[in-house]
Amino acid sequence: MSETRATTSVYPPGRYGRRRQPGRRWSLPLVLAAIVCGVVAIGVSWAYYQKFGQTDYSPEIVGWNEPTDAQMVIKFRVRVPVGETASCMLRARDYQGYEVGTRAVQVPARAGGGEVEVTESVPTTARGSVGDVMSCQPVG
Repeated sequence: MSETRATTSVYPPGRYGRRRQPGRRWSLPLVLAAIVCGVVAIGVSWAYYQKFGQTDYSPEIVGWNEPTDAQMVIKFRVRVPVGETASCMLRARDYQGYEVGTRAVQVPARAGGGEVEVTESVPTTARGSVGDVMSCQPVG
């Protein structure tokens, strides 16, 4: 009895179409197109981050004190660019969510720019329960 071992499959010629060669080659135009698309995507991402990412004048509530019937003291942080001043609108609300007091405050930038921590009181018409910074924007 004799045994023959084949190392590769043998197919009848013309029956299964053209066989692919192992190790597909990447063509130069395809590689260049992928690189260009990647660079464009990074550029667009960077432009949108600069426009909408880390915005100046973005407030963050730190907290507030135990309010009285006449006022609520709100503590917050706001990022102000060097040489600029932010105008922030503060609001106090009662337990039902109704507005019981508002106040606009101006926050100058600190010497090196960046975040400024501010504590301001808001006069109220009734006892408040929640303090908000509704918005901060450049003065002018």
